[in-house]
Amino acid sequence: MADILVGLIICLMAVQTIQADGNRTRTPNSTQPEVCPKSFKGKLYQRNLTKQQLAVRPSGDPWLDVDPDDAATAYATGLLSTWILPIAYILAMIVGIPSNAYILAFLRLRLQAKSLSTVVLYLNLALSDLLLLLSLALRIHYHFSGNNWVFGEISCRLMTALFYGNVYCSAQTIACISLKRYLAVVKPFLYRRLAKTVLAVWACLIVWFLFGAAIVPELLVRQSYWLAELGVTTCHDVLPLEEKPHSLLVPYRLMLVFLGFVIPFLISIYAHVSVVHHLGQSGCNWRPFIKISTLVFIIFVVCFLPSGILHIAHYARLLSSGDDKLYGYYRCAVCLCCFHSCLDPFLCLLISKSAASEIQFISIRRIPERLAVKICD
Repeated sequence: MADILVGLIICLMAVQTIQADGNRTRTPNSTQPEVCPKSFKGKLYQRNLTKQQLAVRPSGDPWLDVDPDDAATAYATGLLSTWILPIAYILAMIVGIPSNAYILAFLRLRLQAKSLSTVVLYLNLALSDLLLLLSLALRIHYHFSGNNWVFGEISCRLMTALFYGNVYCSAQTIACISLKRYLAVVKPFLYRRLAKTVLAVWACLIVWFLFGAAIVPELLVRQSYWLAELGVTTCHDVLPLEEKPHSLLVPYRLMLVFLGFVIPFLISIYAHVSVVHHLGQSGCNWRPFIKISTLVFIIFVVCFLPSGILHIAHYARLLSSGDDKLYGYYRCAVCLCCFHSCLDPFLCLLISKSAASEIQFISIRRIPERLAVKICD
């Protein structure tokens, strides 16, 4: 599974590179002014519109100026954004929406289960994944329409906020699950004294608070602009990042990457390595659980690490040199986060079926020998 996902992102990035190179080849002698359009950069009201352009301009929509030879044009008109990404989103929705809905119903029936804290965290993850996948519906229409947004500014803001907010929400919830498993295995006596259900509920509330912090700025600024050169209204993909208040969003989004991805990712790495090491030192055969847990962790890394790295690199280049050419690659990587959301229900069931080895994740080395023999048997 991990090899398939790695191959997918390599193919997507290759298509993006071919599109950019092809666009440069088509117009090598362009004399138009250089305009560098998470998002490409554009400039507001750079040139006067012709009568023909004014005739097709959506009423009331401000327009941005982009260079036809720029990366924004290659992305907006290329095969990647108009066919490959929407088809990938459709596959994610077909698999992910029914499976996450099933997991929500399945876990709701287990709310009286002994491990209520685990159920709460997995319910939170399934809800976040479901909202992320549902937000893809309008985005699919947008891409298939040649990156032309026809649903209005309010819906553009909502879709953008839900999409990126739930990407962070999923990563943070996975980090909470990893931390819970770490405490149960490595710190079993502390784990048994904790009010696990209360802590799980508070963890979910904090995750949704950060979700709100991530989406509110996206809801306050305009996200849709008409590109006169292309005759389309883009949603979030091309923004006037040199204009206020959009310029303030760049450092803010960079900070969110660290809070919403880097910190949860580091927590997950440390927790997984510690759990595997600890179980490997025990006297029982934990190999089935270790293999499954490692597979789940590898899929998490493959799906989230590329988008996190490219997100940081993209904004760092925007802040330092104004270069926005990494945005197309970032969009490829974000697509993998959607695939992780559709895989989460299956990974959840896989982990639960190996959870005979979970045994409340009690450390074999730190319990009486008589009880350890019982668990091993």
